[in-house]
Amino acid sequence: MELRVLRYFLEVAREENITRAASFLHVSQPTMSRQLKELEEELGKKLFIRSNYSVKLTEEGMLLRKRAEDILDMVDKTTAEFKALDEINGGDIRIGCAESEGITHFLRVVKKLQNDYPNIRYHFYSSGSDAIDERLDKGLLDFAIIVQEVDPVKYNYIKMPFSDSWGLLMRRESPLADKEFISQEDLLNIPLICSRQSLNEEMPKWLGEMQNKLMIVATYDLILNTTFMVREGLGYALGFNKLINTDADSDLCFRPLQPPLLSPMYLIWKKYQVFTPAASLLLQNIKNTLAT
Repeated sequence: MELRVLRYFLEVAREENITRAASFLHVSQPTMSRQLKELEEELGKKLFIRSNYSVKLTEEGMLLRKRAEDILDMVDKTTAEFKALDEINGGDIRIGCAESEGITHFLRVVKKLQNDYPNIRYHFYSSGSDAIDERLDKGLLDFAIIVQEVDPVKYNYIKMPFSDSWGLLMRRESPLADKEFISQEDLLNIPLICSRQSLNEEMPKWLGEMQNKLMIVATYDLILNTTFMVREGLGYALGFNKLINTDADSDLCFRPLQPPLLSPMYLIWKKYQVFTPAASLLLQNIKNTLAT
């Protein structure tokens, strides 16, 4: 299985058209068709459903697409790392990010470094914790910023000077909006929208056995779409403060939990990680900033 053919495959999957994909990659259409046919024969699986005007991925094709994206991401990252070994003026740094106001502490270091090294490029990946951990473990990320406890067996880490505060996001006309704080008892018998991570980590510690009494109507990874769920009356969302506009002109409001529930923030990277000069420089600047 050649990398060149995997790139052909991915472009056809994106375009859903062999002719357009061939034109974009400056390859003849017959050549690309032949290479894709040979790829199917090599794998012993049909990857495309072909029609007169388009091609669609089979289930096997969708599996290969995910694997091919990971493989080519790793190849491109490795190539970029070797190109950057002899120069610190540029390079790429890939960072997985949780949604948190605390990222501003990290970004201030990035901004300061950008002034001295404007050719360094930063690639941020925002997703749920499981997806970020997977990319970090595969070597597709240099760092990850997380708001959960660290597995010290797998990762080195720096604790950032910030913790996220949990609370309840709701419509402003909701009865609970009249309260200053939200207690554990307030969460009973209301429809709740919870992050998947919190159900396994934060909520069991804060609620104990009461978690089994919650009425959970939906779960989420990132908060933005959750605001639409709240606005449409699907439920109340448990999440971090200051991620959503809840000023007086907003139709949403946020009330913190009582007793407080806090999630610490960490910068993590794989054990025995070999950094590019640019990534090493960023890490050293973070350490120096926190030390002062």
